[in-house]
Amino acid sequence: MITVDCTRVEPPPGCRVLDIGCGTGRHTAAAFGLPGAFVVGLEPRLSDLHAARQRLELHQRLGQHGGGSWGLCAGNGMGLPFAVGSFDLVVCAEVLEHIPDDAAALSEIHRVLAPGGALALSVPRAWPERVCWRLSQDYASAPGGHVRIYRRRELEGRLKAAGFSPVAAHHAHSLHTPFWWLKCLVGVNRKDITAVQVYERFLTWEIMRRPAGLRLLECLLNPILGKSLVVYCRKAV
Repeated sequence: MITVDCTRVEPPPGCRVLDIGCGTGRHTAAAFGLPGAFVVGLEPRLSDLHAARQRLELHQRLGQHGGGSWGLCAGNGMGLPFAVGSFDLVVCAEVLEHIPDDAAALSEIHRVLAPGGALALSVPRAWPERVCWRLSQDYASAPGGHVRIYRRRELEGRLKAAGFSPVAAHHAHSLHTPFWWLKCLVGVNRKDITAVQVYERFLTWEIMRRPAGLRLLECLLNPILGKSLVVYCRKAV
């Protein structure tokens, strides 16, 4: 499931990309498709890094890339092991809401971005997230879960304070919002609820097949129900 669209910031051929909190490598692999890109995925969980490696190796075998190269690194966003100005584009998808000191994390991103570089960042959208928090105490207080809810104006204010200039924004994943409401309503950790199982299978099918009709429906619903807020920024030259 791809949340941010790296092409919206028009990365140049051969760009250097860092995917912070890459998980199993969905955005790392997407960035690997950019022409001549050098892509690095950063993730603290070794099991996720192993899965990301398998994903990237598969893309390489199938020729699903832009002719560049990739690497993976164990670490987190609070102390990036890279020099000043190392990257032209940083992806930070659904990560910032987990970090207690988000100002420090944004400062680190700013440090490793080259002048004029871009940040593609996503967080849970405020009002669908508030519904989840009200429906389920387990969701709101899960260890390693979300520590804050961002409104767009607040998030853009924090980005500006960190030295970024927001240039575009959109919402994504409207089809996922009712799924999370349903999970929170019946018990976020329960796996024996038929409705949840059916909805999850539907979302998996939709992600794998991407039928045109559902893509159009999701685009139409995203401004209203989109679960994620995506913001694209630039660092000053």
